[in-house]
Amino acid sequence: MPSQASTVAPDVDALYYFIYWLSVIFFAIVVGATFFFVVKYRRRGEATTTSGVDHNLTLEIIWTAIPTILVMIIFVWGFKGFVRLYVVPAHAMQVNVTAQKWFWTFDYPEGVNAVNELIVPVDKPVKLLMSSKDVIHSFFVPNFRIKQDIVPNRYQIIWFEATQTGTFNLFCTQYCGKGHSEMVGKVIVKTQKEYQDWIDQASGPVAGETMADYGKKLYTSRACNTCHSIDGTPNTGPTFKGAYGRTETLADGTTIVVDENYIRESLLEPTKKVVSGFQPVMPTYQGILKQQQIDALIEFLKTVQ
Repeated sequence: MPSQASTVAPDVDALYYFIYWLSVIFFAIVVGATFFFVVKYRRRGEATTTSGVDHNLTLEIIWTAIPTILVMIIFVWGFKGFVRLYVVPAHAMQVNVTAQKWFWTFDYPEGVNAVNELIVPVDKPVKLLMSSKDVIHSFFVPNFRIKQDIVPNRYQIIWFEATQTGTFNLFCTQYCGKGHSEMVGKVIVKTQKEYQDWIDQASGPVAGETMADYGKKLYTSRACNTCHSIDGTPNTGPTFKGAYGRTETLADGTTIVVDENYIRESLLEPTKKVVSGFQPVMPTYQGILKQQQIDALIEFLKTVQ
């Protein structure tokens, strides 16, 4: 099992191992009894009449009562864990999670948003208000022992409280199309001070940072690097190397010069003018990127020559 990194993980593991070892014990009893009876009552010599006893009331009560009691224990134990997972503490901070093909977006109360990286403080309950823009996705963090399917057109809620700092894997566990295997992210748990520093820095470029440098950070943090290379290598989308100022042929046969307006339009309405040879699979960044961030990405593309 992955390491335990949330307050609910020990309870989830305890129930899991209880069921696991219970299954092992009953498997050994049943298989052991089977082999015992095979050997003890194997056919020897001429066939003889069998006993007229057709049942044993005491034995039947025992093998009915014991499993019933065990099942009820598992039910009560599991239900208590379920309630704990879905009743959010009153003082929890809220992060809005948006799932779409094929990345995660996290929106914070301070107006900051992040892509594929959920950054939270340690020892602080975090409520996730989750929705999907397209198909069914599933939010799964193995180290936290939390998993929640996200259905389009409705909100799903789950919460956790990280007990240690570090970086933990985030997966989508519902097959959601071609890029499903690439829909991975990270949950980064920081100290309270580190988290506040990140919130302050994520609001915009830090002091002394150029817009192009800020755009380079956004190229990674907003998952542009998933589909667009900067070394000329073709990927799901056109390479950013030498893109600015280049004349591109679109899918409808027309041509267009890659300038500020085209880059902005491609970020907000990516399927409107698709470069020939590529599929219209890029998701929109409408509502995800602020105007300053769009400007920074444009300045970064100007430098990738």
